[in-house]
Amino acid sequence: MIRNKLKLGIFGFGCVGTGLYKVLEEAESVDANIKKICIKHPDKPRSIDKKYFTTDKYELLSDPEIEVIVELIDDADAAFDIVSEAMKNGKAVVSANKKMIAEHLPELLKLEKEYQVPLLYEASVCASIPIIRNLEEYYDNDLLTSVSGIFNGSTNFILTKMIHEKLSYPVVLKEAQDKGFAESDPTLDVEGIDPKYKLCIILFHAFGLITKPESIFNFGISRISDFDLEFARQRNLTIKLIARCNKNNNEITGFCAPTFIEKENTLAHVNYEYNGVVLESAFSEKQLMIGKGAGDKPTGSAVLSDISALTYDYRYENKKYIHLNKQLQLVDTKIYKVYVRYHDQFSGFDDFESIEEQYSSLSGNYFIGFICLHKLAHSSWIKDPNINVIFFS
Repeated sequence: MIRNKLKLGIFGFGCVGTGLYKVLEEAESVDANIKKICIKHPDKPRSIDKKYFTTDKYELLSDPEIEVIVELIDDADAAFDIVSEAMKNGKAVVSANKKMIAEHLPELLKLEKEYQVPLLYEASVCASIPIIRNLEEYYDNDLLTSVSGIFNGSTNFILTKMIHEKLSYPVVLKEAQDKGFAESDPTLDVEGIDPKYKLCIILFHAFGLITKPESIFNFGISRISDFDLEFARQRNLTIKLIARCNKNNNEITGFCAPTFIEKENTLAHVNYEYNGVVLESAFSEKQLMIGKGAGDKPTGSAVLSDISALTYDYRYENKKYIHLNKQLQLVDTKIYKVYVRYHDQFSGFDDFESIEEQYSSLSGNYFIGFICLHKLAHSSWIKDPNINVIFFS
């Protein structure tokens, strides 16, 4: 098989862009060269020759020698404009922007079909874990029953430090930011928004279902307290931010929330900035994939993998979407067992199907009950910052 030689135009040279440059320099087997890098701040010190850089996006988008645009910026709206224009100009695209992809998947699929150019985005989901390629190439829709796991390395790093080293949330958050695992504004990570975008992409490649991000319930880790951690320790549990989707006949459920995990569970041993994905199917049962989910080189390696695939003219076939069962739908009617911690009063007991356990003390109060996901997501009390919710696996 003949491999294509590629010239790359890169948008963004932050953590992922720098990581891509490093791994591209070291990977002799990938025949691709960076021609130009578009950046926002030209005066910022850079680790490579300034001849590579420009602030004019059209130096990349209008250059006929550049066959591949690699989009690695934070701004999802600007990213969509760049990717759209690149595809209209007949250029293949590699992206790591999960928000942009999750919010614009129908438009991107239309552009891909109309202009006959590939769009690859392995790095948008679990960094070094090749989950999209596996879902595309290996798992049949009818046999796959669930995908779940730790989709965010930043929050896993924070939770691991809090649980194993008994450090406070603010202290660990700052360490994650200093290491480049979390942004200066960590909201997308710690509130479960980032893994929700990733779950949207997983739903598409696992089952062919396109879902708007706002349709998926997400809850983060920022409210986890010492009281919650002590509850977990006493019951030989740990806490992970878990994204999950399950298929039962024509119904799919999906959400992202902190979850109590038994110590025997394989995901309990996925710590620090690592991600872990569990796939379940009818015949192969459970399979686990583990890899680094944060950092420059792990994410850069996933981008490089897509670039390498393009040298062989690879593209997603999206067979599950093309042959989608029209009866398949996302539902939020399933009942879940949850732990609710509150301070003085709780006004939402009527939302619960039943209460299994209840405890009150001067240091805090909690109860364990069963609730419909729809009622939980649309309750008024869940917005109270003094209330925390953790699911049971």
